[in-house]
Amino acid sequence: MKQVSYDTLRSAIFQAVRKGNVEFITHICKANPELLWSRDDESRGIFDVAIQCRQEKIYNLIYGISSKEVINGGDKNNNNKLHMAGLWSPFAQAQLNHIPGAALQMQRELQWYKEVETIVPPNFRECRNKDKQLTPRELFTETHSGLLKKGEKWMKQTATSYIIVGALIFTIMFAAVITIPGGNGDTGFPAFIDEKLFMLFIMSDAISLFSSTTATLTFLEILTSRFTKDDFLKSLPTKLIIGIATLFLAIATMMIAFSAAFLIIVRGHSWIVIPTILLSSVPVTLFVWMQFPLLVRITVSTCGKGIFNRNVERWL
Repeated sequence: MKQVSYDTLRSAIFQAVRKGNVEFITHICKANPELLWSRDDESRGIFDVAIQCRQEKIYNLIYGISSKEVINGGDKNNNNKLHMAGLWSPFAQAQLNHIPGAALQMQRELQWYKEVETIVPPNFRECRNKDKQLTPRELFTETHSGLLKKGEKWMKQTATSYIIVGALIFTIMFAAVITIPGGNGDTGFPAFIDEKLFMLFIMSDAISLFSSTTATLTFLEILTSRFTKDDFLKSLPTKLIIGIATLFLAIATMMIAFSAAFLIIVRGHSWIVIPTILLSSVPVTLFVWMQFPLLVRITVSTCGKGIFNRNVERWL
């Protein structure tokens, strides 16, 4: 009867780990600390399963434990915790489904691997499992080959779309400098050179031109990258952040330049100026509304504090 009761309890513990139920794990382990050493049918511990299922809230509990012996050990096939981080499983896939884009999913998987790599002993990095005789890094490469290809495809498609927009803005703003509003006077200087609106037009045009050039070159750099798995951790996301941010700036300043030029040409006719300027803000608003969430997501994922918390209070 006791054996059945323990099996039921053990099953509940690992089910809670897979679901990310932190409260259940902490309460039951506080009540009986021996349960922290529970093993499933594959001889995997609580934190092994947490890493396999990409449950960061359960994983973070490891920093609140006085004993670090839970880091050691492996399963039946000699897979240690770093192997678990390198393993691509249906549980990991389920956790990544809420992350947009295969490139960001690949980044998250690399973040998991790098995080676990910091807590395991150095010799774990070269340990080979029994079934395929693979080190953790070799296992990661093998199981993530499909995601790597999807990430490369997503990154190339995204960069290609943005590079077209950037090149188009560059062409427009370069032509706008040559054909300035009002043209040149008899002296060869712009007719409205003393106007404040004209200076606003020139400054906005220059900023838009330089920003679109930077964005275009950045996306071109992405297209010519090697797309190794380590590039998805920092290099490619950082370039994408720079490219999208400068493209936002280019579009915004292009609309400012347009509004300034329009005010110079049709000054005094407020009945047409105000509606036109309001309409000119629609493309910027639309673009920001559709693309800004992606920029925020990439920025938080790349430059934010991350999903791992090493400042967990001691709980056991």
